[in-house]
Amino acid sequence: MASNPPSSCCARGFYHEGSARGTVKDVYGVPTYTAGKESNDKVIVILTDIFGYQLINTQLIADQLGDAGYKIYIPDILFGDWLVKFDASVDSKKWLADHPPEKTRAVVDSFLGQFRKENPNSFVGVIGYCFGGKYAIQQINAKDGLADAAAVAHPSFVTIEEIEAVSKDKPLLISAAEADVAFTEELRNLTAQTLTKNGARYQLDLFSGVSHGYASRGDLTIPSVKYAKEKTLYDQIYWFDTFSCGK
Repeated sequence: MASNPPSSCCARGFYHEGSARGTVKDVYGVPTYTAGKESNDKVIVILTDIFGYQLINTQLIADQLGDAGYKIYIPDILFGDWLVKFDASVDSKKWLADHPPEKTRAVVDSFLGQFRKENPNSFVGVIGYCFGGKYAIQQINAKDGLADAAAVAHPSFVTIEEIEAVSKDKPLLISAAEADVAFTEELRNLTAQTLTKNGARYQLDLFSGVSHGYASRGDLTIPSVKYAKEKTLYDQIYWFDTFSCGK
């Protein structure tokens, strides 16, 4: 395992202030939050944590990514079964049992597959937060990944086999929290060692003073969290700007 399964820390968080500027519509049969430019030449697909595409925090991130020149999609990869409030008492084991990897991957593969069929020459970046990190990394594997580059923040439930399968030609940005039971120091080191051994193009940033969830639902009244959250977003934009050049 390159990161541990989601736990109670994945159900905690804080709401961020702001008004979403995008729209929710049906895309390939999936309810999807969309933002940013109209054209599909440069696209970022956000794969969410267990709070889904309707969480205002993630929608605000999508709007900012859209302002950077991308078309943004946040598909519902949770089949309408997302947590509606921050509640650390949620039975994460039961929730995960209702969202097995094969079920979630199927909707991600279908969404990106249909997009690729219609837009074969577009740049596609994927971002995964927590639960969604696993499926973002799957989309840059050498065998059948459909994305050109990926970024993940505090990923959970990623297997070492999925890290080993990352393509040398599909860059991976990892933004990690110093305190994270899902992505511990040991697992961070194992991930970096594996990517290095396989010659992958990657960057792993570690933020002190923050814990799991900081990038999508951290307490922004805490300076270290606010900095890490904003820096992670800026890093993601620069990452995709760099690797979408010439696409």
